[in-house]
Amino acid sequence: MCGIVGYIGKEKAAPILIEGLKRLEYRGYDSAGLVIFNGAHIRLLKVIGRIKELEKKVSGNWKSNIGIAHTRWATHGEPNKKNAHPHTDCANRVFICHNGIIENYKSLRDSLILHGHNFKSETDSEVLAHLIEENLRYGPKLAIIKSLKSVKGSYGLSIVFADYPDRIFAAKNGSPLIIGTGKGENMIASDASAILNLTKDVIYMNDGEMAVLTKDNVKLFSLNKNKNIFSLREMSRRDTKRRERLDLNIDDASKKGYPHFMLKEIFEQPETITESFRGRLSKKEMNINFEELEHIKDRLKKVERIIIAGCGSAYLAGLFGKLTLEELGGIPCETELASELRYHSLPDQRQNLAMVAVSQSGETADTLAALRRFKEKNILTVGIVNVTGSAIAREADAVIYNHAGSEIGVASTKSYTSQLMIFTLFSLFLAKERNMLPVKNRHTMVKEIMKIPTMIHNILNQERKIKELAKRYKNYNNFFYIGRKYNFPTALEGALKLKEISYIHAEGYSAGELKHGPIAMIDENLPTIAIVPEDSVYEKTVSNMEEIKARKGKIIAITIKGNNKINHIAENCLYIDKTSEILMPILSAILLQLFAYFIGTMRNHDVDKPKNLAKSVTVE
Repeated sequence: MCGIVGYIGKEKAAPILIEGLKRLEYRGYDSAGLVIFNGAHIRLLKVIGRIKELEKKVSGNWKSNIGIAHTRWATHGEPNKKNAHPHTDCANRVFICHNGIIENYKSLRDSLILHGHNFKSETDSEVLAHLIEENLRYGPKLAIIKSLKSVKGSYGLSIVFADYPDRIFAAKNGSPLIIGTGKGENMIASDASAILNLTKDVIYMNDGEMAVLTKDNVKLFSLNKNKNIFSLREMSRRDTKRRERLDLNIDDASKKGYPHFMLKEIFEQPETITESFRGRLSKKEMNINFEELEHIKDRLKKVERIIIAGCGSAYLAGLFGKLTLEELGGIPCETELASELRYHSLPDQRQNLAMVAVSQSGETADTLAALRRFKEKNILTVGIVNVTGSAIAREADAVIYNHAGSEIGVASTKSYTSQLMIFTLFSLFLAKERNMLPVKNRHTMVKEIMKIPTMIHNILNQERKIKELAKRYKNYNNFFYIGRKYNFPTALEGALKLKEISYIHAEGYSAGELKHGPIAMIDENLPTIAIVPEDSVYEKTVSNMEEIKARKGKIIAITIKGNNKINHIAENCLYIDKTSEILMPILSAILLQLFAYFIGTMRNHDVDKPKNLAKSVTVE
């Protein structure tokens, strides 16, 4: 959730740390802080609010070449200066930046207070600084190892010591950390975007590892064995796979002239959808291929049941995936909230079961925990993730990458639609391998998929009309979204987008559930957005719209271009091109993203950084 960046090398640390924090601000933006060393001189600085407040206080003559910094998303303790990171020990000799949650911090804190430690903050994180202080007689490396053995919870941790101003320590368990390597400089960060401007050569830390960074070297140690297991200076052939080359572009982390990252990412969707099927569809052969699934293809053919897990928009993409896998692949599916699934009893019949974990970041704590439970039972696991080298990508039996590029806006846009496309392709792939779909039907779907980027351009060309519509409805404080079948998840996603970035109460419902309760809320003050393309449930959804209209409800309809049959029911209509029923939710979702975006901006909200939210939820 929070953001960490550390630097040691030949350049001034402070500007690099500030720039890194700016790129991580989407992970947390309640408060920020940094510490740098200049010989024996230590500068510790914390502020409430955004990174720009920290930047104002950093002097241009801060010449230190080592430091760590943090941007916070509050968990324990309200957002204020004393709860901001870095945290220190009693003697101000240990400085830590922490992502994650220390579950047993209260008992540790009580014990440390009995030993004479004085706490300055309300956070769970500060106990780590005092624990390490308590063990410093063993030296910094062993102090960290001994301290973390008594900790329960998750952590991505960067540490510097006043007495060792030539190195940065880092440790990982459940919260992502990435090491960037360069010539005469090394970095640590919770996300690759923080270091892209310095290097693309990285090492993804594994759980249970500690790293020691100097300007010329990186070493990794096991927290369990106190044994050096890896050194960049002495890389064996077996270990070279630990260092990877990022395929991200620095432009992904810039707005490219757009007023917000969210709008930029909405407009990138013709390209990101193309990237999601590039190399997986053969236009000549009208075929679907997944090289990344070849090694588990035989196991997939035998699968008789699939469980999909995700959180937030990824869960809603999973609801869509359930429908495509059942209809195209002929495989019974369940979609579960990962936060609940991780505590469910696992099925007894494991032989022909597969689990699909969906996560944009690949680090979502609940989804990762659920995946690990299935792995422990030797159940086949597949990850659908957007971030190369993320935990789910490394731990799943197979991984399908979205190839959507870096997504900075907190509200999911291009990653969500790419997940829908991936589920469509995955379902077609299984249908082909299991002989569940006639070749003619498969070829038709391939042709329609290849038209989707052009259809998205047609939606984006309606930007002005959508903006005008948002202006008419921006002052309503409640919205109702309805859809059926493939567009029921779209209704849920549309409502979620509006909630996330405009703070308007919105509910998504299956249109068929209207008479089972929610119709009681309908009146002229509750606008309804009805997703009603001409699909297999079109007439039924139109009937539900009639029920709303009869109760004076205002309706905005999303339907197929040229459909004038519902103009007497809906006050306003937005249009998508006619395509396969399965592909329509991709187009509808983009209309709803733009509608939410414009309402959010018209209500003067920071749509890139909604209050109380963070991009990557790496704590439970």
